[in-house]
Amino acid sequence: MGSIWEYANPKKFIATVDRVLPFVAGLAVLSLVVGLIWGFFFTPEDYRQGSTVKIIYLHVPSALMAINAWLMMLVASLVWLIRRHHVSALAARAAAPVGAVMTVIALLTGAIWGQPMWGTWWAWDPRLTSFLILFLFYLGYIALWAAIENDDTAADLTSVLCIVGSVFAVLSRYAVNFWNQGLHQGASLSLDKEENVADVFYFPLLVCIAGFVLLFIALVLLRTRTEIRARRTRALLARERMT
Repeated sequence: MGSIWEYANPKKFIATVDRVLPFVAGLAVLSLVVGLIWGFFFTPEDYRQGSTVKIIYLHVPSALMAINAWLMMLVASLVWLIRRHHVSALAARAAAPVGAVMTVIALLTGAIWGQPMWGTWWAWDPRLTSFLILFLFYLGYIALWAAIENDDTAADLTSVLCIVGSVFAVLSRYAVNFWNQGLHQGASLSLDKEENVADVFYFPLLVCIAGFVLLFIALVLLRTRTEIRARRTRALLARERMT
């Protein structure tokens, strides 16, 4: 475990990011190109949903990442609260805008998919509502970081907000299981083979999910590196003002 905490050192973290980021970004682009082209152009139309089913290749991966981005922020925030590693707090801050964009993509693609299927762009369905609340938590988290000048104080308060918002991240994932009512279908991916989508849609979907995961990792690494350098710049400017 000691080797993991070595990356809490900003210099070591930046050096590692400089090495691995090109590979992660390259794999992300490759996976997304292959998965989206495969899914949109080389899979058949669904016998009930027609071509609209192909929105699944954007909707499901973005929805998964919207939830898991917040859970990643939760872990990073807990590391900050317990061990006071600045890199973890900055990683959580870096992940928030990426997670917010993923949530917007999930909401928009869900509306586009839902309109022909449900006859409406929006319904106060348990999962949709909890997803909207999750997006508001993302906005609140980003705004709280921006509103507080002291980085440590901002990290403390946003970590508490992240813990509270994690309730809605869990609700977003399991709302259909908690409540039977609502228009939203069950999970497209499951440990139960019978609940999964057909294999012809399943395999390109897995490639798209891998692409979104790699894209998230690449963006968080890039933004965390930027946040560390911005923190250093602020510290140097503050030191110059004191001299």
